[in-house]
Amino acid sequence: MTTSSTSGTSEVGDSASATGLRAEKSAARDELRSINPYNGQTLKTCIEMSDEEVDDAIGKAGERFPAWQCVPFPERAPLLHRAAALCRERIESLARLMALEMGKRISEGREEVELCARIFGYYADRGEEFLRPQVIPSRQGDGTVINEPLGVLFGIEPWNYPCYQVVRFAAPNLMAGNVVLMKHSTSVPQCAEALDRLFHDAGFPPGAYTNLAITARRANKVIDDDRVQGVSFTGSDASGARVAERAGRNAKKTILELGGSDPFVVFEDADMDLTLDRAVFGKMTNMGQSCVAAKRFILLESVSEEFVHHFKERLAALKMGDPLDESTGVAPLSSVEAAARLEDQVNRSVAGGARVILGGKRPSPESAFFEPTILTNVKKGTPAYDEELFGPVAAVIVVPDEGTAIAVANDTKYGLGGSVYTSDIERGRCAAEQIEAGMVFINHPVWIYEDMPFGGIKKSGYGRETGPLGIHEFVNKKLLRVL
Repeated sequence: MTTSSTSGTSEVGDSASATGLRAEKSAARDELRSINPYNGQTLKTCIEMSDEEVDDAIGKAGERFPAWQCVPFPERAPLLHRAAALCRERIESLARLMALEMGKRISEGREEVELCARIFGYYADRGEEFLRPQVIPSRQGDGTVINEPLGVLFGIEPWNYPCYQVVRFAAPNLMAGNVVLMKHSTSVPQCAEALDRLFHDAGFPPGAYTNLAITARRANKVIDDDRVQGVSFTGSDASGARVAERAGRNAKKTILELGGSDPFVVFEDADMDLTLDRAVFGKMTNMGQSCVAAKRFILLESVSEEFVHHFKERLAALKMGDPLDESTGVAPLSSVEAAARLEDQVNRSVAGGARVILGGKRPSPESAFFEPTILTNVKKGTPAYDEELFGPVAAVIVVPDEGTAIAVANDTKYGLGGSVYTSDIERGRCAAEQIEAGMVFINHPVWIYEDMPFGGIKKSGYGRETGPLGIHEFVNKKLLRVL
């Protein structure tokens, strides 16, 4: 799941920072620290893998690939089904780990793990069908396109969806016959270990799925390794550009899922109760720490006063508390640093003319919590308009008409998702077709489904994950033809 933001906490550095290191520095091993954002307690400290251990892991993955690609689909599928079953068996422990390591509300954690189970099952059931050979008719002799796995793939994933992000990359690619190396965010090492155990316990052979407990410096080395054939990155647009640049120098396929500044466009004929329900969900899911969270609320003047009044009431009623408490409506952000960045963005937006009508701050300088916030009078040139706000902050922009609403929705460097609210579905479809994004929903914020493609355009990246398209990103579409 972004600008100067935090969804890019898959923290891959640039080439200059890597090449500037001395030999002894490159051999050093950093700590991976698991810190509970609710109370600041350190839960666990791990030491990253050495260069030798990383090299050995890549080698074992490369050795596994020739045999794994020859395993028939009907023999791969039961392993994915077993992984799905383990997700459901371990749903409480995985949801609890996410709450402890990055502050996700326990109920949302359960939903995330259930989504992972559905993704495993989806590709187990449909993967072979999606990858069937395609015959291309021709007067000069038909051709056949077959789908072959590429080999060793490297996934770099962020902290905000610690289970889903991993599974949506690994499941289709394992079903396709690839093998996977995974670098998770350094802030969720226990989630990374738990998923590694899940793949092992599901029966995937050694080398098919490997967790690399490493920092950005060593991630660069993995990208450079000739044994690695493709890279998937989810995170900030700045880090994503560096990953793509590095992979490009090595002529490697990439997919990037970067940030978003999703518009939430409300027309005058919208069902207001429904729209308000969806607004709270779209803004507060995962505490706004989602690339497809509703960010910019673009309201027609005729409904703006009513919407803002009731939206404020609903956000103000949410209870701040422990993410393990079922009644909590406002959990902490992933870290004190994340909350401080968001506070800085709000303060700079206010300095640029925005008005805080709800929230706007942290309870204390040491807190990872951030109050649900509404900013009005948001102008172009301020962070609330131009940057991704990765947290529970809603930027309200009032416009005179539908045409202006569409123009404002498109006035962003991002193009991940968006949503339109209207009682006239055809009007909604027409507006959605004009919004520049990879995904636009009508009467619901953009959300995640195992059977629908997920991805964006512009600075939000390229490529698609999940759905039928998700299994096609890292396969060789080989043409066979007899003339």
